[in-house]
Amino acid sequence: MDVVTIGETMALFTPDMSGMMRYAKSFSMKLGGAESNVAIGLSRLGHRTGWISKVGNDEFGKAMLSFISGEGVDVSRVKVDPSAPTGIYFKELRRADDVRVTYYRKGSAASTLSKLDLDEEYIAKAKYLHITGITPALSESCAEMIDEAVNIAKRSGVKVVFDPNLRKKLWNEEKARETLSELAAKADIVLPGIAEGEFIFGESDPEKLGQLFLNHGVSIVVLKLGAEGAWYFSKEKNVKVAGFPVERVIDPVGAGDGFAAGFLSGLLDSLSPEQAVERGNAVGALVTMVNGDVEGLPERDEIEAFINRKNDDVHR
Repeated sequence: MDVVTIGETMALFTPDMSGMMRYAKSFSMKLGGAESNVAIGLSRLGHRTGWISKVGNDEFGKAMLSFISGEGVDVSRVKVDPSAPTGIYFKELRRADDVRVTYYRKGSAASTLSKLDLDEEYIAKAKYLHITGITPALSESCAEMIDEAVNIAKRSGVKVVFDPNLRKKLWNEEKARETLSELAAKADIVLPGIAEGEFIFGESDPEKLGQLFLNHGVSIVVLKLGAEGAWYFSKEKNVKVAGFPVERVIDPVGAGDGFAAGFLSGLLDSLSPEQAVERGNAVGALVTMVNGDVEGLPERDEIEAFINRKNDDVHR
């Protein structure tokens, strides 16, 4: 297994019209969750991925298992809970620069995840464990489970990749800052945005933030800058890699997960740091051009053509 990831995926409902959701008369159902988005993104790029989670014994949960396994992700460690529902959320596309998300996940099946739901041998066989700051915010048992998963990975020599993915609506800021800081300190690779770095350290300058994370014990920091690209920081190298221009952003939600999938794919393919970040930037850009969390995640030939086209344009 190349990458194992842990977290909640929900049924996603989007109005079939833009503007205020109160006027919507019909909705399209998709599926979305940061961790499964990354697993699917990596699978489409040819890597072996597994997803650990829990779903309800309902139609949403059944659709989720069918869809995610159909994308080539191993779901053998996903449990079905007959006593709790699968979470849902709504994505309101008011206008191109105003996308609002509302979650209905309290008491969901995934929020009941605990240490007992982990398979130590399954995690130990992976090259990377991917986690986010969303899962520990769901419940105390979820927080304990993520901590134990990290401990298993550390004992087994599995590299831990942490995306803070801050969701302020899920918990109080003091607890969020403490938990995200602790997880970052335990991780080998951290993938924050500027706002998340500022939330943790109170600093917004990219180069200072990179150094703060390194001083915190992280080996590699990739600081996402949105359309501008990303900074790569390690003890050996600090480099900014330009992003890919997008003429029209359709849906920015999921772009960070696309970046994580592209960057990890680059590491798995033994690309240079700059090339791995470039792949992450490219996947993130492509995701923003399509409505939906995973619908814009590219396959390998598509991402290579996208990157080559940009590089050809630069060198003409």
